[in-house]
Amino acid sequence: MTKKQAKERIEYLRKTVEYHAKKYYDEDKPEISDFEYDMLMVELRNLEKDFPEFSSTESLTQKVGGHVKEGFEKVEHEVPLQSLQDVFSIEEVEDFDTRIQEKAKENGIEKVQYVVETKIDGLSAAIEYKNGVFVRGATRGNGLVGEDVTNNLKTIKTIPKEIKEKIDITVRGEVFISKKDFEKMNQEREENEEELFANARNAAAGSLRQLDSKITAQRPLDIYIFNVQKIDGKEFNSHFEELEFLAEQGFNVNPVRIPCKNIEEVKKAIKDIGEMRENLTFGIDGAVVKVDDLKFREILGTTSKTPRWAVAYKYPPEQKETVLKDIICQVGRTGVITPMAILEPVVVAGSKISKTTLHNEDFIKEKDLRIGDTVVIQKAGDVIPEIVKVVTEKRTGKEVVFEMPKVCPVCGAEAIREEEEAAIRCTGIECPAKLYRNLVHFVSREAMNIDGLGENIINELLERGLISNIEDIYTLTFDDVASLKKNGTKFAQNLIDSINESKQNDLYRLLTAFGIRHVGAKACKVLARKYRNLDTLSNATFEELSKINDIGDVMANSIREFFMQEQTKKLIEELKVAGVNMECLEEQSEDNRFEGKTFVLTGSLDTMTRKEAEDIIEKLGGKTSSSVSKKTDFVLAGEEAGSKLTKAQELGVAIISEDEFKEMIL
Repeated sequence: MTKKQAKERIEYLRKTVEYHAKKYYDEDKPEISDFEYDMLMVELRNLEKDFPEFSSTESLTQKVGGHVKEGFEKVEHEVPLQSLQDVFSIEEVEDFDTRIQEKAKENGIEKVQYVVETKIDGLSAAIEYKNGVFVRGATRGNGLVGEDVTNNLKTIKTIPKEIKEKIDITVRGEVFISKKDFEKMNQEREENEEELFANARNAAAGSLRQLDSKITAQRPLDIYIFNVQKIDGKEFNSHFEELEFLAEQGFNVNPVRIPCKNIEEVKKAIKDIGEMRENLTFGIDGAVVKVDDLKFREILGTTSKTPRWAVAYKYPPEQKETVLKDIICQVGRTGVITPMAILEPVVVAGSKISKTTLHNEDFIKEKDLRIGDTVVIQKAGDVIPEIVKVVTEKRTGKEVVFEMPKVCPVCGAEAIREEEEAAIRCTGIECPAKLYRNLVHFVSREAMNIDGLGENIINELLERGLISNIEDIYTLTFDDVASLKKNGTKFAQNLIDSINESKQNDLYRLLTAFGIRHVGAKACKVLARKYRNLDTLSNATFEELSKINDIGDVMANSIREFFMQEQTKKLIEELKVAGVNMECLEEQSEDNRFEGKTFVLTGSLDTMTRKEAEDIIEKLGGKTSSSVSKKTDFVLAGEEAGSKLTKAQELGVAIISEDEFKEMIL
């Protein structure tokens, strides 16, 4: 490689690793695997070593990645939280030992001992105690400055609020989420059709770096302590002695800590950890080898980024070949149809894998997956099985190209893929796979507002077979409901009354309850006022709908598709029989004085609620928005108006008081 080529490659690699480090450390949303990132860093480090004239202190090979997230207070670490030098072969571990032994001889040290620990896959944090009481905690950040996450760390039950001895001490640990909890979190997110966490490390990091500690408290975070950063009034001779002391104080110390007398025992410990890896309850991405003697560590010192007395051995991801026997489709609670690979069972990283998600149609095409292919699989982040590639040279010509279904495999309704979306969805409103979610939405406060019919009650009604579709809500009897609770007479009467009251709701509430894709509550009000009854709306053409302000092509298409479904027609007829109102109850107004005008409301009003003000604006032909822009006509500012008022002042948008607004509507 010429110097010019080396310089160009180094510049490219620096930009690439900076980008991926930002995704990993700052955004907790990695786009490549840890192994791929490590390989980029290894290549960059080797090139900088071979071409030292292009080395730079700004390279991520020379500094710790990560920045302080906006919204957190900065914390300067009294003792830097450094990263570790990664190695990827036993030969490199032996080279590390050779350097350590040479340095030991120079300093008259006869024997070097090590401690080998699991390298926990999580987020590093420093925790401070004053007089034995937990006072502050911070993330690693860039190693020198981190984020104050004290309140978030206090939600982790395994961090003691007070330790046995009344001493001043700062410890370092790794915050993580166990394998079992991680799988459960991702399963719940998949059911809710939320973006899956890429791996347990990023789930833990994202959870700890929440600005709202209430969110952190809902996440199953844990921590293992692995180091004393600073301690007053005590001295230790060895690292292993430190760890034993930390355990005595009540800290949750890294459970895998193996003292080693020589390099042979170190290599055995690395091998043993590799073999026990899959049986550990927590994820690891390597084994850490540390010099045990603390005084010798001081002699060895550190670089600007890493200590010279430790290395992290990184285990390669285990990959196996197997056969893609079939592709089946599952329907999620919101109607997304997800392809699932059925595999010839194979053991990967200690777990038997027989199926894995294929995400969506694009993923299948990108990998060129065909039924009957021999494929390579691995466990992403050592947790989620994934197909890495197809072994095309093993194709026989009998493989079958897979196509996503055009109808829902559960209910037979049309399955559609909308523009700019990867997902294909079932359009049936009463699809059994979507029923629970649709019922919860139908009865919710912003929709039919059936008080008392919460998620648990809906679940029990479904399990007992008392309802099997939306319209069954209106056939429930007093005895049906009373049977759900012990002494449930009062509850039953209240719920039956609430169900009957919902029959008199305005049309816009029923439209909202239908949950037509892309059509929110405000658009439902617009439609109800425009068409006045459900029959007229259900017969509206795409051309008519798309010309309505605030509707447009996407909504118009969704509305037409919804009303064309046989399931929708059946539901509407059943609701009519049950006596559910299908008319707009709001008096038709000829006064459109606010037509074409957009209002933003901020702060609290004295004589009306913000919702009441919004209803008046919309009734008079105007519309409301939640954010201020150049297109905003008026900002109605009440008491304690916030950032929206400031934004309006910056943009020169007209700001009106409540009194001025009342004059406008007289």
